[in-house]
Amino acid sequence: MNTPRDPEGRLRELAPQVLGVVVRRYGNFADAEDAVQEALIAAASWPVDGEPDNPLGWLVRVASRRLSDQHRSESARRRREDLAASWSVTPAESPTGQDDSLILMFMCCHPSLTPATAIPLTLRAVGGLTTREIAAAFLVPEATMAQRISRAKASLKANLEASGELFALPSADERAERLRSVLHVLYLLFNEGYASSRGPELARTDLSGEAIRLTRGVHAALPDDPEVAGLLALMLLTDARRPARTRADGELVPLAEQDRSRWDRALIAEGVALITDALRRGQVGEYQLQAAVAAVHDQAPRYADTGWPEIVALYSRLERMTGNPMVTLNRAVAAAMADEPAAGLALLHGLDARLGDHHRLHSVRAHLLELDGDTATAIVEYRAAAARTDNAREQHYLTKQAARLAIGSAPEGWRPPD
Repeated sequence: MNTPRDPEGRLRELAPQVLGVVVRRYGNFADAEDAVQEALIAAASWPVDGEPDNPLGWLVRVASRRLSDQHRSESARRRREDLAASWSVTPAESPTGQDDSLILMFMCCHPSLTPATAIPLTLRAVGGLTTREIAAAFLVPEATMAQRISRAKASLKANLEASGELFALPSADERAERLRSVLHVLYLLFNEGYASSRGPELARTDLSGEAIRLTRGVHAALPDDPEVAGLLALMLLTDARRPARTRADGELVPLAEQDRSRWDRALIAEGVALITDALRRGQVGEYQLQAAVAAVHDQAPRYADTGWPEIVALYSRLERMTGNPMVTLNRAVAAAMADEPAAGLALLHGLDARLGDHHRLHSVRAHLLELDGDTATAIVEYRAAAARTDNAREQHYLTKQAARLAIGSAPEGWRPPD
C-alpha cells in the first residue's frame, strides 16, 4: 500500500482509464459509469488505508463487482459468469498509446444526443465534475442538471446498444460531427480548473492540466482545424498567467496587480504562434476570438499598456457570434477601461435577466461602480458577490474589497466591528 499525496487528483486521473476498461469490456456505458462512480466512492478510504499497489486494477475489480451484483439481482446468470471471469486487468485491455479519455469524450458526444445533454454527461464521465459544478457552468439548478445527465446516459445506452458501436475513436467524419461538443467540454473543464466554482482554493490544476492534455490530443488528431488550435491557444495563454494569480498564502491577485515577470513566457510564445496561424486561415470561431483577447493581455508589458480598444472590438465580434451574456460582461469591463466606467455600466443593463443572481455580475458591477466613484453602491455589490460565490478565495477577496471601501468612506476614527 502507498499513501497518495493528492488522493482527489489521483482518482480524477484514474477515473477515465477505469471507465474505459469497464466500457470496453462490458459494452454498457450507463451501467459502467454508475459502477465506476461507486468504485471511486469506495476509494475514499485510500488516504487512511493507503493506495493499493495496483490502483487501476483495484478500481476495475470494485466496479466489476458492482456490475456483477446488479446483474445478479436481475438473474442474468450468463452475464454474471462472464463478469466474474474477467475481473483481473491485463495490459492487452489498455493498448499502449490509446487514450481512453479521448475515446470517452467522443463517445459521450454522440450525435444522438443534443449538446445540452452530451456536454454535461461528458463533463461527468471524463472530467469527473460533480452535478453541482456542471449545473453552475450551465447556470441551471442542480436538480435540472441531474435529470439532464440521467436522460443522456439512458439515451446513450440505448443508441450504443442499437448501433453496436465499438469502444474506439470514431472515424474522421464522425469526429468532425462531434467536435463542437467535445471542444465545449474541454473549454468548460479548463474553466472549472482555472477558476473553480467552489472549494477552498482558487484553482484546480488537475482539471486545467487535464483539459490542456486532452486538447493537445485533439489538436494532434486534427492539426488543421483552426478552432481546435484556437482553444489550445486560449488555454495556454490563460494558464501562462497562473503563477502570478495568487500570493504565497493563496490569496487572489487581480490582473492589474500581477507580477508579469512570473508569467510563463514559453506558454505565451506557443499560444501566440497557434492563434496567429489559426487566424490566418480565415475561418474565425469563438475560441480563436477568445484566444486573441488573451494574446492581447499577455503581450502587454504592463497593465497600463493593454490594448483595450482592440479587446473591445474582439468581444463585440464574439458577442455577435455567440450571444453569450458572459461575453457581454467581459466586454463591459473592456469598455470601461477603453472609455470610461459609465460605458461599461451601460452594458450591464439587462444582464440581470440573463445571468440571474450570478456572483460575477455583482463583482463586475462593483468594480465599475468603484471606478465611477459610487463607493456606497460598490460596497453593496461586492458584498452581494461575496455572498453568492462558493469559492473561498474569491469570497475572501470580494469581502476584503467591500471592507477596504467601507473603511475608506467611513468617518474619521471609525473601525469595523470585531
